[in-house]
Amino acid sequence: MSDKILYGGQALIEGVMMRGRRFVAAAVRDPEGRIISTSEPIAPAIYGSQWAKVPFLRAVTILWDTLVLGTQMLMYSANIAVADEAKKDTTSAAPADTRDHAAPAAIPAGVAFGTLAVSLGFGVALFFVLPLFLVSLADPLLTARIGNADAASLASNILEGAIRLVIFLAYIWAISQMPDVRRVFQYHGAEHKTIAADEAGAPLTPESIQRFSKEHPRCGTGFLLVVVVVSIFVFALLGRPPIVWRVLSRIVLVPVVAALSYELIKFSSAHQGNPLLNWLVVKPSLALQSLTTREPDAAMIEVAVAALQKVKAEEASKV
Repeated sequence: MSDKILYGGQALIEGVMMRGRRFVAAAVRDPEGRIISTSEPIAPAIYGSQWAKVPFLRAVTILWDTLVLGTQMLMYSANIAVADEAKKDTTSAAPADTRDHAAPAAIPAGVAFGTLAVSLGFGVALFFVLPLFLVSLADPLLTARIGNADAASLASNILEGAIRLVIFLAYIWAISQMPDVRRVFQYHGAEHKTIAADEAGAPLTPESIQRFSKEHPRCGTGFLLVVVVVSIFVFALLGRPPIVWRVLSRIVLVPVVAALSYELIKFSSAHQGNPLLNWLVVKPSLALQSLTTREPDAAMIEVAVAALQKVKAEEASKV
């Protein structure tokens, strides 16, 4: 088994997060044009415990990445971006300075957890409860047209999943039209290109990195898409209980759907030569990334490189 570290990352506000095995790092360009970097160790209880290696239970790592590390670093970058917005000059940037600078005042834990709770609540309501409400309006028509109760139940769940997929894609498209989000998506592209260049052993310079694709097969966007699709099959097994129980089942089973999706992606990664899995999992993910990534400029790539070099230095120092 190879001991090579597969780095992952996330786009931030004017920055990039990179995660290794034991450390996570972030680099953010502040309003004065400096690149501010920070790093911290990852909780061993999340990545180093035995249960974290057990199939299905190990999906907690990607949830931790998204819900805890990702939110924490996103708040960090937001704090830098608003620290002195009045000084930001979008027509020019100061020379890159990748040294560590004093971090801005920390956002209170209550605010961070409150933001996370609101975001989770919004996501569950939009992508799980709303489709169920909409399909409940169509249920009487489905029952009348199909007649057979089991067939009508299956059709209801498939329609719910289709509505969820449409809402998900429409949401991604809508936010991609916002200028601030487009910049985040450019940093998303910078993250992908930088990781791809590093994995290929190419020089970590903007000129070299720009030659790589802004889409990457390990992108978390693909995970979200798989979650939406897998949910169709999971919820179809539950039939069509009363609406209150259907709503509760969608909320309670989100971790189960996430675990199944994670294992499907892991299996696909281990069988990359399989054309069926490539068509079902990899290609849709890459296609979706045409919405969630944009071509970055050289300054954005400098930030991504700073984040990657920071986490690689931390990983190397603890070998």
